[in-house]
Amino acid sequence: MQILSEKLYNARKLIGYSRKELSGMVGVSPRSIYTYEKTGVKPRPAVIRKLADVLQISPIYLDNDDIFDPFYGIEQKEYIEEAAARFGEKSARELNSLLERSTALFAGSEIPQKDKDEFFDALASAYYRSKDEAKRRYERK
Repeated sequence: MQILSEKLYNARKLIGYSRKELSGMVGVSPRSIYTYEKTGVKPRPAVIRKLADVLQISPIYLDNDDIFDPFYGIEQKEYIEEAAARFGEKSARELNSLLERSTALFAGSEIPQKDKDEFFDALASAYYRSKDEAKRRYERK
């Protein structure tokens, strides 16, 4: 098991960024980066996504102590970012959870990546449609 603080430190060192450089690119203070790396404090989901983007790793990898592959689920990143932009952080977390659970369907299989991409496209599209419909139906008039 590798925790967020270790993953963050290792990824930052591998790319060669100082805490100050990373903090500037992510939009947090250098002290925040220090805190994430040294104390195990977990950043907000939006900050995790920014850190992962700058460090070129998967936000799922960074956020989940049981995942060891830095690129695990990276293909899902665009869906999560779209959910955050369209519906907010709570929806991004919901979709992330849904996609993570769905990834388990492919464990140990040799399904072509094209088929997996089509599955995730369909799942994310269905999620976006349901959120749009709920917004249309229940939004104050």
